[in-house]
Amino acid sequence: MLDRLQSLADRYEKLSELLCDPDVANDTKKLRDYSKEQSDLQPAYEAYTEYKKVIEELEAAKAMQAEKLDDEMREMVKMEIEELSARQQELEEQIRILLLPKDPNDDKNVIVEIRGAAGGDEAALFAADLYRMYTRFADNQGWKVEVMDVNESDLGGFKEIIFMINGRGAYSKMKYESGAHRVQRIPATESGGRIHTSTSTVAVMPEAEEVDVEILDKDIRVDTFCSSGAGGQSVNTTKSAVRVTHIPTGIVATCQDGKSQNSNKEKALQVLRARISDMMRQEEEAKYAGERKSKVGTGDRSERIRTYNFPQSRVTDHRIGLTVHKLDQVMNGDIEEFVAALTLAEQAEMMEKGE
Repeated sequence: MLDRLQSLADRYEKLSELLCDPDVANDTKKLRDYSKEQSDLQPAYEAYTEYKKVIEELEAAKAMQAEKLDDEMREMVKMEIEELSARQQELEEQIRILLLPKDPNDDKNVIVEIRGAAGGDEAALFAADLYRMYTRFADNQGWKVEVMDVNESDLGGFKEIIFMINGRGAYSKMKYESGAHRVQRIPATESGGRIHTSTSTVAVMPEAEEVDVEILDKDIRVDTFCSSGAGGQSVNTTKSAVRVTHIPTGIVATCQDGKSQNSNKEKALQVLRARISDMMRQEEEAKYAGERKSKVGTGDRSERIRTYNFPQSRVTDHRIGLTVHKLDQVMNGDIEEFVAALTLAEQAEMMEKGE
């Protein structure tokens, strides 16, 4: 571990030199790449720097303990050794986590798809609630949300909504949200006051760049049609809506949110690239499904991951058995407790496997 840390520290310091080089400063790509690499290394570098300082101070304190000291000084040295030893253990644990393999997609923007599943209109209304929850969470993180396509229900819910979250680290926090979300409540449409159970599914995909997934013009079919929805001058009047079909895989993406056909086509291609990349990733993971099964889930949208019980103001994440009794705050975007717990569970699993 110490060898890895030293080589990481050497690289961090080398990057500091490179970033001061005028040639690098004038090269936008190198400046961006080196800055990002150094930023990624910084937490481990700072932890290692403090770790070395703690070890030096601990050795000095132990050497002092071996000398002839009066009782008061000996007690002070003993307390210092205990504090430094505790901090050493904390830093070693922190460093082990920092050295775990990082998901290469963690810093990427995400494309999120929410669909009403079992429960008809109530499922669609819950899909709208989930969308609001994620937009509030994104706001809290300083991220930007952009709707790419939406299909509304008659009661104002969403049969389907697709949106992008732009922000560094978006995938690292949103990736745990993929799966089936279950709601238990009395629907607005229920006159008898009975509690119903409905579900909406969430799929979270890292944004795929053109270099990640190449889509050839000959492999796609582009269809245009009049957009439909909740009004607006362009609805049902101009063929601004776009449907893009990837012929080799049969994957389809549509976008009708914007008034510009070109803008809608570009958004549809973004969704298409993310879906193709997601399909490729799932196929790859399926090969190792037996040994790679994770307690925090596979990202399969059919897997039930969380229940939102309105009568008891209770939210339970079934993957890690975490229950909180603050449903109002959760539905208002306060899901950080779940994100942190799921991150820790995944890190613990990786450390247990020795990855």
